[in-house]
Amino acid sequence: MPSIELKIDTSIATIQLNRPETYNSFNREMALKLQTTLDECSSNDEVRAIVLIGNGKAFCAGQDLKEVTSPELNPGFRKILEEHYNPIIQKIRTIEKPIIAAVNGVAAGAGANIALACDIVVASETASFIQAFSKIGLIPDSAGTFFLPRLIGFQKASALMMLGDKVSATEAAQLGMLYKVFSIDTFEEEVGKLAIKVAQMPTKALGLTKKLLNQSLINNLEEQLDLESDLQIEAAESNDYAEGVQSFIEKRKPVFKGN
Repeated sequence: MPSIELKIDTSIATIQLNRPETYNSFNREMALKLQTTLDECSSNDEVRAIVLIGNGKAFCAGQDLKEVTSPELNPGFRKILEEHYNPIIQKIRTIEKPIIAAVNGVAAGAGANIALACDIVVASETASFIQAFSKIGLIPDSAGTFFLPRLIGFQKASALMMLGDKVSATEAAQLGMLYKVFSIDTFEEEVGKLAIKVAQMPTKALGLTKKLLNQSLINNLEEQLDLESDLQIEAAESNDYAEGVQSFIEKRKPVFKGN
């Protein structure tokens, strides 16, 4: 059974983490396969939105500890970080297409932080998030120390990382960790509707927005204003901008092509 499954349907790529027997925890094969799958979605012009979801009861339980405790299989932490998780986070943030994390169950450790790196995070009401690293004597990785304080504030992030508390989907939404919580009964339907909505939007502009948000984490005000000017000019040269203006004048729904 493949550790990563990819389905592309009407401009939406659904990437499913597919090791349900381990709560979709990452081994080396799965981490490398996710990277190549993200690259495939990035280069495929048909794809205008990406959904990342887990198979079974969990979204992702983080690192497969059986791998790191096996003398034969353990790649070592430097290789795990530099060749597995860091490239995954970098690809999620640099792909110029919106990525939806559909957190269907527990998201722990690196699994939680991969979800938080995505552009839009939604969760089932049965989902939960946990910075599990401190429970085994490790520190948060996969950009958790970068994104979580920015999402919920320094103090809350510090406490969750040090104490390893489990956070319910509802509490995560209240803290600002995610966009929306859906009922377990309607979760797949709501994720599908959200993906369709995002895929029908002006993909070029969404990709440029993503660039701006990335740079806002490190730019000062003057630098951010300059970048907004440059990328607004680029957006204004797109076919989708022309369609957006024309549809507004004609009082009709725009039909964006993503370019």
